[in-house]
Amino acid sequence: MLVHGTRTSSAIWHAQVAALRHGGHPTHAIDLPGHGSRSGERFTLEGALAAIDEAVDACPVPPLLVGLSLGGYASLAYARRHEAKLAGVVLAGCSTEIKGKPLHLYRHASTHVTRWLGRGQGTWHVVADMLAALAGYSPLRDLRRLLLPVWVVNGRRDPLRLDERRYLRALPGVRLTVVPRAGHDVNSHAPAAFNRVLLDALHELAAHVPTRAHA
Repeated sequence: MLVHGTRTSSAIWHAQVAALRHGGHPTHAIDLPGHGSRSGERFTLEGALAAIDEAVDACPVPPLLVGLSLGGYASLAYARRHEAKLAGVVLAGCSTEIKGKPLHLYRHASTHVTRWLGRGQGTWHVVADMLAALAGYSPLRDLRRLLLPVWVVNGRRDPLRLDERRYLRALPGVRLTVVPRAGHDVNSHAPAAFNRVLLDALHELAAHVPTRAHA
């Protein structure tokens, strides 16, 4: 199950979908509210969690949930609420706490751009909606409480690696992969390396797929 980042869509996962399906793994990429096929909606965290939950419930067995950037934060929040529905989580491009002056400035700037362009032009309103939805959310708090297997994947050039080491301390046993020469969109900058992490994770989980339980 693949969950994209801000101002993108499920289309960013084409290399992963092809590789995973070729390896015999049923794979589905979703669109979050405000993105792709759901671009007419406003983004909210609850809406994102509901979209993930609907897709997870359609899976015949608990899936490996993979999220990039915004999708990573949403996937982590979902895993904390519905841990029993998942086999594991891969978090990419989301290894920083969502707080601090830089993010407040980014939210302020995106709001003004949205007003200038108008909501119907472009997708900058999604950035403002995303930052408002995630205000006060602590990924470290949720990570500390997980019992699921967790993989963290970051491009070495990704600026959102600020709390990478804190993530590792928050949940002993987290598997970290830092991909050389890749940036924030690590799945598209280095698809072969990213796909290898996913295939290795699925191989590791294959021996003990749990029976579905609804939380």
